[in-house]
Amino acid sequence: MVAIDPFIRDAIVFASLLSVLSLGLTLTYLVTKVPNFAHGSMATIGIYVTLTATELWRVNPYLSLPLSFLLGGGASLLLYFGAIRPLIVRGAGIVALMVSTIAYELILISTLNIYADYLNRTYFIQTRDFLLRKYDIRLLASPGFEGLPGVFIVSPVLVVALVVSLYIFLTRTRFGVAMRAAIENEALAGVLGINVKRVYIVSWLLAGGLAGVAGGLLGLWFQANPIFGSSQLVSIFAASIVGGLTNIYGGVLGGILVGLTQKMGIDWLRRQLGSWVLAYEPLIPLLAMVATLLVLPRGLTGVDWRWKLARLLGAQPRVKAVG
Repeated sequence: MVAIDPFIRDAIVFASLLSVLSLGLTLTYLVTKVPNFAHGSMATIGIYVTLTATELWRVNPYLSLPLSFLLGGGASLLLYFGAIRPLIVRGAGIVALMVSTIAYELILISTLNIYADYLNRTYFIQTRDFLLRKYDIRLLASPGFEGLPGVFIVSPVLVVALVVSLYIFLTRTRFGVAMRAAIENEALAGVLGINVKRVYIVSWLLAGGLAGVAGGLLGLWFQANPIFGSSQLVSIFAASIVGGLTNIYGGVLGGILVGLTQKMGIDWLRRQLGSWVLAYEPLIPLLAMVATLLVLPRGLTGVDWRWKLARLLGAQPRVKAVG
């Protein structure tokens, strides 16, 4: 088999897991209209679960993903019950809610640093700027070919499975339909007897859990430290904004587009200008976010593409859909 360029592998893995992260961010924004600045550190929790499982427990990293989901989801629920929900009850505005997520982010970063120091001093494990690729499995190995990293296959499969599962959940289950109704119109959903509070709880649990799983897989491919998730916040927000914060599938679309553009774009710039340009990689998702806000404020999924296509082809659409 032909070897795949390392930067292409980086792009595919990063884009897949970024779409999982932005899906969670979009979900919590849809239900509570709160931009969660602590979302990145919830992914870092998953990274340190993988580190603990591989270095300390000597467990296959993929077997630790359920724990990453539980701890990431637990951290998300702690934020919701400890800050978001009480502030909403007291009528707090978007600024206060946003600041509370920033404060929680700082708490998570501090906690992760303490845990990293504990592992390092107690078990002499490298807990900063570490790589866990050696613990990953190899798939499709053959004579003369060492095989593909497991995370390279698992990450895209995870995205496809999530999209299919999410579609079935939102359209074929009673709770999924109730969640859609709560997202569209909270007051009306409450009048119809839908438990909106339960919808919020499940949404925050899923968002944090998915972040934990994404982090658990990111730790198998990228060099990590206690602030790794925070350093990816620009990319996560860019993915959600490019895809569209008004559509739950927008996070997936935006994650794939921004992730591929970020990694493949910086590789192209490296080839043209030299390796010094790698330090400016975060500018790519930032520029994508700014361009989207200026041209398509509601993101790609917030645009009626059929109406635009009909207009481009010279047809006369009867009614333009909102957005």
